Amino acid sequence: MKKLFSTVLAGIFGGLITLGGIYLLKDDPATVNYSTASTPAIQQVKFNTSPAASNTATAPFDFKAAAALATPAVVHISSRTKADPNESNNPFRFFFEDGGNGAPRGGTGSGVIYSGDGYIITNNHVVDGADKVSVTLHDNRTFEAEVIGTDKKTDLAVIKIEASDLPTLKAGNSDQSQVGEWVLAVGNPFDLTSTVTAGIISAKGRSIQILGGGDAIEAFIQTDAAVNPGNSGGALVDTQGRLLGINTAIATRSGSYQGYSFAIPVDLVTRIVDDIIEFGSYQRAYLGVHIYELDDDAAQDLNINISQGVVVSELIDGGSAQYSGMLEQDVIVAIEKRRINSVPDLQEMIGRAKVGDVLNVTVHRRGQEVDIPIRLKAYNVD
Repeated sequence: MKKLFSTVLAGIFGGLITLGGIYLLKDDPATVNYSTASTPAIQQVKFNTSPAASNTATAPFDFKAAAALATPAVVHISSRTKADPNESNNPFRFFFEDGGNGAPRGGTGSGVIYSGDGYIITNNHVVDGADKVSVTLHDNRTFEAEVIGTDKKTDLAVIKIEASDLPTLKAGNSDQSQVGEWVLAVGNPFDLTSTVTAGIISAKGRSIQILGGGDAIEAFIQTDAAVNPGNSGGALVDTQGRLLGINTAIATRSGSYQGYSFAIPVDLVTRIVDDIIEFGSYQRAYLGVHIYELDDDAAQDLNINISQGVVVSELIDGGSAQYSGMLEQDVIVAIEKRRINSVPDLQEMIGRAKVGDVLNVTVHRRGQEVDIPIRLKAYNVD
């Protein structure tokens, strides 16, 4: 009987020890299932292709293939420019080294090879006013470059080097890209050549008023991929290594990356670059309206039941819209069946059109949607 009691007692203690071990392991951070537990974000970051992949033995998602395609087509650009007395007012001033006392200032940036015969896309602010522009390729060859043309209203420029058989990137479709998609920023921040950073598309059609507002075209792709001085003019690419945009600006108080960066969408880029190569400048189309963005307060003032779109406040004399049948207080809600929710949406769509194109513009008028064909005239306003 005494032996039986000892055996039972040992079993009880053994069970308690086992339960205690399970309880301790349950609270041990090393064994917590981070897919369900609330834990610091740094412990939750995993590059799985899908939620189901977290319980499989498949390889983690990576960007090797996209980076291998993109980096050879991105170049390093250095420029020398006479000092500008208004430099303190330049929103891109932190991209340059100020020579001081009227001395030349130097700037570095990035560019994307557009054609195998040496045409390269970059930002206007990288080469604006430059006396000398040099390009260094991924293979370390260096060339002097000629500025073919620039467009300040979109901050784009095209330069040319005398070379052949250069690597290029396939163009993606920035219209079809979606918020939440992975993207890579490829460039030369702080003179660190061929640097690749990753993030997601945070927003589309974003205006940050960095180009001066008014008739500037700002419909940026916003990302959280790290972009710093030197990245300007570099590539924003998708996970297949296709060009989605040209990195242009960052939201910053310090001059360095603080969480958000902005790229010009490739569908707009190619339209402008093709014109610069063919004509030496961007042949911009013109709708001919003064506009403002619709919100709930404006909708109540106009007594309409929608809250997104662009309100026509005035028709400009001689503009494309004046003789088309468009009226003041019409609300533009679509162009060629693509929804227009904001001023940047409208600016981008008109910016991508060519002079002479006829666009089908849908407006909300007195509770109904009306389609208006508008033939676009050339932009001739200073």
